[in-house]
Amino acid sequence: MSITIFHNPRCSKSRKTLEIIREHGHEPDVVEYLKTPPSADEILALRNKLGLPLADMLRPKEAEYREADDLPQPDDDAAMAIWLSSHIRVLERPIVVSSDGRAVIGRPPENVLELLTS
Repeated sequence: MSITIFHNPRCSKSRKTLEIIREHGHEPDVVEYLKTPPSADEILALRNKLGLPLADMLRPKEAEYREADDLPQPDDDAAMAIWLSSHIRVLERPIVVSSDGRAVIGRPPENVLELLTS
């Protein structure tokens, strides 16, 4: 099984999630999403794998979110994905995806165990 982590190395939760993955014998594909932001289509694909509304993938306490004057309606996933692709700091992190199509948000980091132990 291969694993991809959408990672922010400055985030302690993201670092801990990466550590757990490695402790379980996996060397994931690390995507530093602030350097290589996912497209709107990729964000929607992540939403589908997570099985969550896109609104649950946002960091509403992030200044960029709170100060946004162009924020789409929270239930308009297509518009929100486009907005999020250009305001990527607002994306919840880390997101971990396994090659079998499952995904979790690593908050708390132990959530990643769902992918590693089943």
